[in-house]
Amino acid sequence: MTSNSNADPVVSIVVPTFREVENLPLLIARVSAAMTAAGHTSYEMIVVDDNSQDGTEEAISKAAAEGRPVRVITRTEERGLSSAVIRGFTEARGDILICMDADLSHPPEALPQLVETIRGNPTVDFVIGSRYVPGAGTDQSWGLFRWLNSKVATLMARPFTSAKDPMAGFFALPRKVFARADHLNPIGYKIGLELIVKCGCGDVREIPIYFADRQFGESKLSLKEQIRYIKHLKRLADYKYGSFSQLAQFCLVGSTGVVVDLAALALLLRAALPFEIARAIAILVAMTWNFWLNRRLTFSYSRRGGLIGQYFRFVATCSVGGIVSYAISVGLKSWVEFFHIHVFLAALIGIIVGTLFNFLISRYWVFKRQAEKPN
Repeated sequence: MTSNSNADPVVSIVVPTFREVENLPLLIARVSAAMTAAGHTSYEMIVVDDNSQDGTEEAISKAAAEGRPVRVITRTEERGLSSAVIRGFTEARGDILICMDADLSHPPEALPQLVETIRGNPTVDFVIGSRYVPGAGTDQSWGLFRWLNSKVATLMARPFTSAKDPMAGFFALPRKVFARADHLNPIGYKIGLELIVKCGCGDVREIPIYFADRQFGESKLSLKEQIRYIKHLKRLADYKYGSFSQLAQFCLVGSTGVVVDLAALALLLRAALPFEIARAIAILVAMTWNFWLNRRLTFSYSRRGGLIGQYFRFVATCSVGGIVSYAISVGLKSWVEFFHIHVFLAALIGIIVGTLFNFLISRYWVFKRQAEKPN
């Protein structure tokens, strides 16, 4: 399907589902009414279902038989909202791609405004149906915890976009913008943020919506999904900021290592170990902690590498880094008159240089990224 003219673009509305059959007839009817009333007759709905086996396929078949422009893609080997949206966008025929939830929390009546915002502004890359711009609102059933959770998640996305509601699952973008997506690999449910970053969206607009509570079924949001969201942010940070992101994570891990070091020292001294022995063990415990966390977080791609070899290389690197830090601090104090008085500044410079040394050696030797093997 191609658009009839530039004034009448084809719109593809992708709806990811898992056990939402009760909501689908209502959603389809409201989408049809909203699009028809606005004169947007060239549209399609694509329901991407994760093998719900709840009658979703039959409900879509019935709607299609009644003349609704809707079809279903049933996935049996893959799960997840984000990948479902990507699958729908990939198979869509439209010039404008829209994502919305099936649970009726996103108002179908706002669809025409999403379309018109793109249609009337050739430079627009992305349009969000936003809960947090003037004129928008959320259902009164939202409690303080849910509101706070959303706000914190939005704040955590600030390094990637200035949009007020980048976590929204109700959004639209031109096909040409989706076509420039670079290495999409989202985890969790925040596909909109992934697209904003990896499609290089500069002109992001937001229109106000009223976010209603779902009518049927249960929310898919869980603690597991929230943890996956944090992992998703880490991936996006590595993608957008590269080495700076890894350095920040490396320093964060190092700061937690200081706490582990002091806690271990306190426990060992409490166990009546001599200070010299307790100090050595505490340093080794902190190094082990830093190694484990860097392997899990900062250099997560390296987890397929040899654990033992990586560990001994990391300990060796940290030991040399400590010597570098010591040499820099002592050298500045000994040879530069300014640092005769400012000894703590000399120590700080030593720490910074030692940390950079540890980071660079860790990245390019300890946790070196292995080249992909040819097929």
